[in-house]
Amino acid sequence: MSHNTSAFKNWKEIRRKRALELKEQGWKQCRIAEALGVSKAAVSQWLSNFNKSAAEAWRAKPQGHRPPKLTQQQLQEVPDLLSHGAEAYGFRGELWTCSRVCQVIQQEFGVAYHKAHVSRLLKALKWTPQMPIERASQRNQTAIETWRLEVWPLLKKRRSKMA
Repeated sequence: MSHNTSAFKNWKEIRRKRALELKEQGWKQCRIAEALGVSKAAVSQWLSNFNKSAAEAWRAKPQGHRPPKLTQQQLQEVPDLLSHGAEAYGFRGELWTCSRVCQVIQQEFGVAYHKAHVSRLLKALKWTPQMPIERASQRNQTAIETWRLEVWPLLKKRRSKMA
C-alpha cells in the first residue's frame, strides 16, 4: 500500500474538517471522536474553535521552529575550520568525531550543540564520515594483494557451498 502525500497535504486539517461535517450532520461528539480515532476532548476543542473563528478553524497552524543557533554564514565556515585538522584544535590524531566538532563550534562561535545534531549539520554540509588516509607503517601491500587474489576467492567458494 503506497501513500500519496500530494493528495493529502495535511491529514490533520482533513480530520478536523471531517469532524465539522459530521457535527453538521447531527453526530454527537463522542461518536465523532470514536469515528476519527481521537479523544472526546480533542473533538470538543475543535468544535469550540469552529464556533469561535468559523471557516478557517479547521486549518492547521504553522509549526513554530526555533531559529538556528548558527547563522548560514557561520554554518558555511564550519568545513573551512575543520579543514585545518583536528590536531590544530589540540586533539590527538586527525580524526574528526561529532564530539570534537561540537567542541570546535563551541570554541569558535560560542554555540553549544548535541553531538547527534552536529551529525545532521555535517550531513547537510555534505561532510561524510571518513577513514584516516594514513596507513600503518607495518602494512605489507604484497601480502594483502596475495591474500585478496588467492585466499579470499577460496573462502567465498567454500561459503557458497555451505549455504
